[in-house]
Amino acid sequence: QVQFVESGGGLVQPGGSLRLSCAVSLNNFNINTMGWFRQTPGKQRELVATISHVPTTIYADSVRGRFTISRDNAKNTVYLQMNSLKPEDTAVYYCNRYQPGWAPLSWGQGTQVTVSS
Repeated sequence: QVQFVESGGGLVQPGGSLRLSCAVSLNNFNINTMGWFRQTPGKQRELVATISHVPTTIYADSVRGRFTISRDNAKNTVYLQMNSLKPEDTAVYYCNRYQPGWAPLSWGQGTQVTVSS
């Protein structure tokens, strides 16, 4: 059974940092490209960053230079280090397998990130 369990969110002031974790139950995790996504009320879920098995990383323009995605295949875990946070980063953050053209797997509960003074 596929499962994503996100954690590490919270309330942080602008300019602050958070590290998100996603524990993944997925066969052959180590060969799958994984992604972090975020969603705010009334908006579509957007892709934030991806990491392949190589690993190669790709970032949305809005977070490039501030966020870093990484993975630990031994722990089946994906991380998102978020620095220099801005109020517009406020969202619920999710992880999932990233495979263009394929529907995502069942979403986890996500973790809320709120950037506010």
